Amino acid sequence: MKLHVANTRNADLLKKFSEVRSPESRIRLLKVVIQDEQLTTVHHAMATKNWEKDFENNVVGCLHEGEPCYLFFRLDSKNSSGYEWLFISWIPDDATVRQKMLYASTRATIKREFGGTYIAEELSATSRNEVTLSGYKRHKQAGSAPGPMTIAEEEKRQIQKAQTGVEIGVDTKHQTLQGVAFPVTADAMRALEDLRSGAVNFVLLSLDLTKEIVNLDASRKVLLNQIARSIPHDQGRYAILRYPHSYEGDMFDSLVFIYSMPSSGCSVKERMLYSSCKNPLIETVEKVLCCSVSKRIETDDPLEVDENFLRDQLHPQVQLHQPLFAKPKGPPGRGNKRLTKGT
Repeated sequence: MKLHVANTRNADLLKKFSEVRSPESRIRLLKVVIQDEQLTTVHHAMATKNWEKDFENNVVGCLHEGEPCYLFFRLDSKNSSGYEWLFISWIPDDATVRQKMLYASTRATIKREFGGTYIAEELSATSRNEVTLSGYKRHKQAGSAPGPMTIAEEEKRQIQKAQTGVEIGVDTKHQTLQGVAFPVTADAMRALEDLRSGAVNFVLLSLDLTKEIVNLDASRKVLLNQIARSIPHDQGRYAILRYPHSYEGDMFDSLVFIYSMPSSGCSVKERMLYSSCKNPLIETVEKVLCCSVSKRIETDDPLEVDENFLRDQLHPQVQLHQPLFAKPKGPPGRGNKRLTKGT
């Protein structure tokens, strides 16, 4: 099934996002819908009281049955970026299947365009009682309550806690059950932010095996035929690529993570650390970019990474008709089958 994603490259939409995020803005709520596969703002409400009163007075009233939408609701709390926002994805049960697919597939994209650092909380709702003030508070309580764990899960949690400690800083290294997470340098984090904003489409990262950190090697716009030359052939590297493209009439903005490690010439330590740091680094990339990696690729030869290779990885051909199993022929000269007479 093909994935339909609404087009977010709308100058009016991006201008409105910039306006509502401004510290001087008094906009409390912004409603965005998809019209003709374009994201469009259709309603906004101003802040008049505290966020709870404004929530009660505005949120439920701007929702309609059978009509999905996205809501950005400004809270009164702030972080280093400015006011924090609640992102509400309203996809009612009586919406059409096509609407549900379109809004679900566009959700990560619109969050990225608004700015993931501004979104403090998310709420997915299908009925009105979920988007009342009391429904939102129940959602927060349910999200903060720890779920029940089995004995095995509790033992695993205790082991992980003993290994990693409880304090994780930006300059600390910690070990998880999935691998080793090296701290990412400030330059590398800024490059990932540029990747999220679209200022660049290619980021190359490397490990400093001595300092045990993730360094930035390169951050720039590249053409697809330049990717192979941008990744070293004799050393391990991580490459993150944003690849907007069309396939069978639909537009995609794919995030590709490439783990390159040559088949020879690298030490065992380098191989082990690059392999162990891969999954935690992917988690960091997804958090910064506010979207999931579309495809993870491992290669020992960067020269194979071109546009055809990427398309084959992202859109593999599906073989609809499997050939029937052909019974192998018997050994030659076996002779005629024996017939056994019944008695």
